[in-house]
Amino acid sequence: MTPNSQNPVAAGAQVHELAVEGMTCASCVGRVERALAAVPGVASAAVNLATGRATVRGTGVDRQALVRAVHKAGYDVPAPAPLELDIEGMTCASCVGRVERVLAKVPGVRSASVNLATGRAQVQGEAGLDPAALTAAVARAGYQARVLASVLDEERQAQRRDEELRVLRRDLLLAAALTLPVFVLEMGAHLVPAFHHAIAATLGTRNSWLLQFALTTLVLAIPGRRFYLAGIPALLRAAPDMNSLVAVGTLAAYGFSLVATFLPRLLPAGTVNVYYEAAAVIVTLILLGRMLEARAKGRTSEAIRRLLKLQPRTARVRREGGAVDVPLAQVMAGEVVDVRPGERIAVDGEVVDGNSYVDESMITGEPVPVAKAPGARVVGGTVNQTGALGVRATAVGGATVLAQIIRLVEQAQGAKLPIQARVDRITLWFVPVVMALALLTFAAWWAFGPSPALTFALVNAVAVLIIACPCAMGLATPTSIMVATGRGAELGVLFRKGQALQLLKEARVVAVDKTGTLTEGRPLLTDLHVAAGFTRAQVLARVAAVEDRSEHPIARAIVAAAHGEGLLLPPVQAFESVTGHGVRAQVDGVRVEVGADRFMRALGLEVTAFAAVAARLGGEGKTPLYAAIDGTLAAIIAVSDPIKADTAAAIAHLHALGLKVAMITGDNRRTAEAIARQLGIDEVVAEVLPEGKVEAVNRLKAAHGRLAYVGDGINDAPALAAADVGMAIGTGTDVAIEAADVVLMSGSLQGVPNAIGLSQAAMRNIGQNLFWAFAYNTALIPVAAGVLYPLWGVLLSPVFAAGAMALSSVFVLGNALRLRRFAP
Repeated sequence: MTPNSQNPVAAGAQVHELAVEGMTCASCVGRVERALAAVPGVASAAVNLATGRATVRGTGVDRQALVRAVHKAGYDVPAPAPLELDIEGMTCASCVGRVERVLAKVPGVRSASVNLATGRAQVQGEAGLDPAALTAAVARAGYQARVLASVLDEERQAQRRDEELRVLRRDLLLAAALTLPVFVLEMGAHLVPAFHHAIAATLGTRNSWLLQFALTTLVLAIPGRRFYLAGIPALLRAAPDMNSLVAVGTLAAYGFSLVATFLPRLLPAGTVNVYYEAAAVIVTLILLGRMLEARAKGRTSEAIRRLLKLQPRTARVRREGGAVDVPLAQVMAGEVVDVRPGERIAVDGEVVDGNSYVDESMITGEPVPVAKAPGARVVGGTVNQTGALGVRATAVGGATVLAQIIRLVEQAQGAKLPIQARVDRITLWFVPVVMALALLTFAAWWAFGPSPALTFALVNAVAVLIIACPCAMGLATPTSIMVATGRGAELGVLFRKGQALQLLKEARVVAVDKTGTLTEGRPLLTDLHVAAGFTRAQVLARVAAVEDRSEHPIARAIVAAAHGEGLLLPPVQAFESVTGHGVRAQVDGVRVEVGADRFMRALGLEVTAFAAVAARLGGEGKTPLYAAIDGTLAAIIAVSDPIKADTAAAIAHLHALGLKVAMITGDNRRTAEAIARQLGIDEVVAEVLPEGKVEAVNRLKAAHGRLAYVGDGINDAPALAAADVGMAIGTGTDVAIEAADVVLMSGSLQGVPNAIGLSQAAMRNIGQNLFWAFAYNTALIPVAAGVLYPLWGVLLSPVFAAGAMALSSVFVLGNALRLRRFAP
């Protein structure tokens, strides 16, 4: 502890926690403490070598200054996980761009990505990034933000969306009830001459206008006030959004009508008319669009909610005095949980007692229940079927497989695809350009339009403002991503990175590992041919006794076969592993040697007696071994890793998608080529080490284009990282899964064509959405401005503009929701 660190801590001091990497001894601790204590405002600095954390107390301390001090001392403060913010108040693509820009300007932020469909922002920052600074920046931009603490906040999010939908429905009904009389009075009088005369004779035109004024004022002031509370401040900040367009358009129609009603002498002759119905109907139609949009957005995140529902609320835990039901959050790792028949398993764990079958389809996609006995692993959220189980919790809360799946789906749903960057650049300037076009439309009609020019100018300018909503642009990509990644999770395909959704569609070649990917990863003894003078049982027992000392998968297969035939393994002495050749030992007083043909030749034994058998076995993709007993060739043994039942169909599906399939394996070439012939694989790269797999991946990418690599082992991690899209078999190692972009939870290769097919469907869907969003605006803004009037006398009423604008967003959302029906 340095002298400075002993200073008394002022009242109201801040406490900063930093992770510090690179410390190895007490000298490092002292160095880091001195560096931190020298930062202005620091009262105390304590560093713990065991935990690798520093605790700093002080007043007015700049967290970034602490990070810089640690770096200057020669150590590192690792970048934290991305912060996720829940953003309220965003309505269109312009809002997204605005929030991203203000977040990017916060000191310490490396990148910020905002998703309109989820209403969330993902912020990647330097170590020490202050969440309060992020929420304050968002507030200054006119929105509300809060930091999401965990994936279980999704429940709170769902409640908020339900409340938002309830309020929208209430406001829509009120607006519709108030608007209907206004619409009937004004439009009925225009469309039906008899109705116009009836109003004039009974209510009177003046009273009709006053009634419309009263009802429209209520529409704008109560259900419609949301547009003005958000749109006017945004306009004053010189950052207009969709609310600003609606606010300016409706206030223009309402303001003109006010003047016509109460100060008609201020208007030129022939222009005295009211447009209350336009303002009221615009608000009502846009509220209708918002409500339909909110309902559709809720359906896009149904996959997350369904996953959350798989987790029980309580667990029955064995504690002193017996089993008690406790909230799931209170279950601790190491405790034993009782699971009764028909219940969902609450935690990830290991069975300690009981036997049952468990339905794991929600994780693997496989419908057949899996037998569970003491020692078996179980996953939280799966369903216990027949017997009672006692499960020792190994992972609880956010560490469970289900919580990690939810987190992966949320991260993928919040991702931005490369195509979105082009959309963002356009929408950045869209609203200001629309407002400029509306002003230009007003000026052109006022200057050159027919009489009454002011009326034409107002109506067409309002139509331009209302029809050009960028909502559809902002929703086109993220809604499709949300639905596609959610559907993928239901199919057992987890997109760890959202970008993989776009890149998979562009894949031209799929490279696969062999063991554990094409095959079961569990070798089996398939053939045992003995020489004259030996018996099968005698040879298998002795060979298995020797192999029982080895951990090699082939050895495990031989031992399992001996146990399966009920053979007792004799005692073994003088076991020795001969590197690159095989193993040897003394069994029952005789020497037993097991290994490849080169081992036999090194012992002076010829294997030609088994030449025909060896050729056949190699052609079948099996690995032949030889056994010698007391210096005599005794048998040829074949071990094979069975090909998964659905592998051939999966490769056929990949070919049907127009993809080339390559195998990259460390296994011997003869075995690899035999399997490739059976499965119809196009290219084989065999006998390569992990770095050789990376070289093969790079060569295939250069020759064919984008490449997806599928693997399951630690040795596949470098190739998974080098591929354009890495796809890990979910039954594989954690290292492989962490290096991958996509995880296939079922362990089946069929997940690969499913994932690629889903990617292709999602990108088609996004293309359709973007075409609609941009084509709609490109085509209808000129129509709203009145370009068709000189030719055919056609003008677009602001009322129809509002309806078209609302429908554009609903169309995009409805189109995205079609992905929920994607079938493998």
